[in-house]
Amino acid sequence: MAIIEVQNVTKTFGPKVALDHVSLEIPEGKIFGLLGPNGAGKSTLIRIINRITLATEGQILFQGHPITEEDVAHIGYLPEERGLYRKMKVGEQAMYLAQLRGMSAREAAVELKKWFVRFDIADWWNKKVEELSKGMAQKVQFITTVVHRPSLMILDEPFSGFDPVNAELIRKEILRLKEEGATIILSTHNMESVEALCENIALINKGKLVVCGGTDEIRRQHGEDNAEIEYTDTLMDRKSVVVPRAEVNEKLTELIGLGYTINSFKEVIPRMNDIFIKLVTEEE
Repeated sequence: MAIIEVQNVTKTFGPKVALDHVSLEIPEGKIFGLLGPNGAGKSTLIRIINRITLATEGQILFQGHPITEEDVAHIGYLPEERGLYRKMKVGEQAMYLAQLRGMSAREAAVELKKWFVRFDIADWWNKKVEELSKGMAQKVQFITTVVHRPSLMILDEPFSGFDPVNAELIRKEILRLKEEGATIILSTHNMESVEALCENIALINKGKLVVCGGTDEIRRQHGEDNAEIEYTDTLMDRKSVVVPRAEVNEKLTELIGLGYTINSFKEVIPRMNDIFIKLVTEEE
């Protein structure tokens, strides 16, 4: 079942077409990658889903019905443009945002303290936001995005500015939230994160949908059909060569004829980064 259905959505700003008749479905309980170059229309689509702006044409369905303001309360949105009130204390700011999302003061305090301990920032509860490093501030914003346990979470570049240790922490939390039943839209340029997390993706370029579907299916359809042969040469050096699968037998015969020992050959799984570049380049 789709939690979000984007139906023929177009968005124009004067003569500029930001989205051009985009239709896609975001399956419930999955991590969905929303990909595209800068200016492709991803952020515009995210804002339309959140009802920050309205579509010029088309509509968004949430769990089968046109999305309403009440539905937005079930969405957690982490925008790419970060923003906390710098003069407020960290805990005070987190409490304020959690209560804006419908939590009681008691519930917010209990849940936020759990998250602050999990993210190792409990000591910062009574410090001012302006004292936080960029990474710590982003941890606070991630927490306030997910603390009310929304059924849909939209994370726009959630790894931006994090060192590898904290990026891994965020990746693990995204997977944990998904296991608990949340649907997550991940908008990112970090293809490693797409490889590790996303089960479905949509690629938008110049306001148009280029491809949408399961990551395995997209790899099969748009990846290069290659195989890697690993062998040991006559000097006992281990080597490998990548060839089109149609040429594997010919290459094996050649290597064996040279006296080389074949160790293995396997299908080369195309990387999403290579497919991304290929599809965007073809569109250009």
